[in-house]
Amino acid sequence: MDARRTVLTLVFVVSLFLLWEAWMRQGASQAPTTANQPDLSQSANKASASAGGVPSPSVALDKLAPPSGAAAAGQALGDSASKTGERVVLRNTDLALEIDTQGARLVGAVLLNQPSSNYEGGRVRLFDTRPGQEFEAQTGLVGQGAQGKAFPNHTQAFFAVPLKSGQDAQRTVVLASESGGVKLMKTISLDPSGFKVHVSHTVLNTGADPVNPSLYLQLMRSGNPPPGESQFYQTFTGPALYTDQKKFQKVGFSDIEKGRQDHVKQAPDGWIGLIQHYFVSAWILSNQAPREFFTRRLGNNLYSAGLIQALPEVSPGAQQTHEALLYVGPQVQRTLEGLAPGLELVVDYSWLTFIAKPIYWSLEQLHALVGNWGWAIVLLTIIIKALFYPLSAASYKSMAKMKAVAPRMTALKERYGDDKAKFNQAMMELYKNEKINPLGGCLPVLVQIPVFLALYWVLLASVEMRDAPWVLWITDLAAPDPYYILPVIMAATMFLQTKLNPAPPDPIQAKVMLFMPLVFSVFFFFFPAGLVLYWLVNNVVSIAQQWVIMKRVNGVT
Repeated sequence: MDARRTVLTLVFVVSLFLLWEAWMRQGASQAPTTANQPDLSQSANKASASAGGVPSPSVALDKLAPPSGAAAAGQALGDSASKTGERVVLRNTDLALEIDTQGARLVGAVLLNQPSSNYEGGRVRLFDTRPGQEFEAQTGLVGQGAQGKAFPNHTQAFFAVPLKSGQDAQRTVVLASESGGVKLMKTISLDPSGFKVHVSHTVLNTGADPVNPSLYLQLMRSGNPPPGESQFYQTFTGPALYTDQKKFQKVGFSDIEKGRQDHVKQAPDGWIGLIQHYFVSAWILSNQAPREFFTRRLGNNLYSAGLIQALPEVSPGAQQTHEALLYVGPQVQRTLEGLAPGLELVVDYSWLTFIAKPIYWSLEQLHALVGNWGWAIVLLTIIIKALFYPLSAASYKSMAKMKAVAPRMTALKERYGDDKAKFNQAMMELYKNEKINPLGGCLPVLVQIPVFLALYWVLLASVEMRDAPWVLWITDLAAPDPYYILPVIMAATMFLQTKLNPAPPDPIQAKVMLFMPLVFSVFFFFFPAGLVLYWLVNNVVSIAQQWVIMKRVNGVT
């Protein structure tokens, strides 16, 4: 296979990749817009007893709709879904958390150390109640007690409880609600720094009979992409969960919409969350009790993902406490690894995770060495090119030989004209006589494609690139070059590479090769600067390698 076919093959593979990205984006945005009202019956199936007297978590939760989604989802558990209460704000050095006393819902989460012009206030906001950006964390009890009244859930009013001595009012709030003979007290607190939200549920039986409630923890979100999502590349937004049984699983909003979600439903371990580009919100339990995972459509472009855990029976006058952790913050892998097994997998490296993780580790080590993510990208690119040098050398030698026989190929083309059969026969004879392997220029490139795609995902998915400067005008490696300087230079290097390659005998192919740098540069105008930097360094090193090798082979330059 000659050099032009090598390049065209690479372009074809990358184009397929980009088309697949666009197709996935298109599919995710085509959710039906019919406002079907979900069944919001407040009845729940009675949990069956399991080992140790703890009820099974297999409970009919129905559709727990958020108060803020009243227009789309109607009533939840028989309660009015249009109420809002007072707002309580907790704050540490990294996170500002807003809690609505109506349901004790977490309705606002501003990441104070994550600046972004795409959000009001100039900081990334995950939880939100504004139309089209609905995103909140909700908890409550499933079941009903005295007079058929539902236990406290996220649609009922809560009131503030005075804090105990030593509790910091800026980082802790206690909210309580009583219904159906059960009083639920939620204690929500933050650490002095970081993005961990500690949520404690204390269940008190104020009735005359034993109760068997189940606790649910869920995240509700609209199906819209996060603000600022690029139209030229797409990352996954939607639910994800991890269990020891099936490991990491992602669930698309489109699958939920069609009722085709396929994930673990019950397990004795695991977490569930909602992920988007660079950020994640996840419910994490430290216990090993059975739990039920669910993903549901709540209304028009509104979805929930969560888990239910049955609680031991609570006798009259008794109480019990359940601890949970909610992480709401950036996808920093070292942090996520320490919170729960598999949580670091929310950093979406697509199907090339097994290659991408070692690449990320290498990039992280280089950053620790040089203290700059841009220079780390430069060094990693050079190292990868050095490792693949034997393959690249074989490819460039093949190109050098092809370029050396290019005039003879042109002569063959003129001799046989449109007789492709005779031309191909003569061309293969020429290859044989000159000991040229037609696949010599192609296979080494194809072997490197998975590594390129894996590095693409590493640079695209790593939150460490956000607001990370390189030099001069490049102040954010996760954002496009504001002056398009890197894409233009990259286009020039691609043009230089085409000049080093054998000229195609076909005039049409020659024009395609000539315009290819321009086409690619237009694409890269909108790609993150870190990705363009990788491409640019890769091209520069490739040109240097190719020029040296072609000079050695028959003195071709």
